[in-house]
Amino acid sequence: MKHAVVIAHPVARSLTHSAGEAYAEAVRALGHEACVRDLYAMGFDPCLKGPEIPHLRMPTPGPDVVEERARLQQVDVFAFIYPFWFNAPPAILKGYVDRVFSMGFGFGPVLGGTEPLLTGRKLISFSFSGAPDYWVQDTGALCDLTSLFDNHLARMCGLQVVDHVHTGGIAPNMRDDAVETVLVRVREVVGMRFGADAARA
Repeated sequence: MKHAVVIAHPVARSLTHSAGEAYAEAVRALGHEACVRDLYAMGFDPCLKGPEIPHLRMPTPGPDVVEERARLQQVDVFAFIYPFWFNAPPAILKGYVDRVFSMGFGFGPVLGGTEPLLTGRKLISFSFSGAPDYWVQDTGALCDLTSLFDNHLARMCGLQVVDHVHTGGIAPNMRDDAVETVLVRVREVVGMRFGADAARA
């Protein structure tokens, strides 16, 4: 199984990056392949271009999108790892979805609408916020995000949403043991969702 680990955080030593690295290590330990896509390190341009907008014809993706889609062609699992900014994914991740998962890769045109092109593949997300977990739950912020982002993307592209694991109360200078607790949870979720027992289920 091949996983695209899509990390959206500008700071290389952030908890988000550490979680992405832990995810990649955990799937490799299961014998899977991890293709890490560090959007900021890549300098990915999130701005949708005019020719990429579908009108009455198929859009024309930019060369960077063509190259990225080629890298993702054999991916079985898309893992999005990102912080909450204004209770939403960073703009670079939204732009990545806008440009890469749009018509021609995520879905295609059919008479009267579109059809998903990534059926049978999976989506899992790990998100982080400074707001505590109870606030994210009680205000409906996480529910709103998963509805508008995870579930909509899944419906359009035919993805199966495996999980969305959110960790709140993240402080700028977390103690090492607190960071490790988060990373242990990432590894446990990978084992639970993609390990041998999950494959038999």
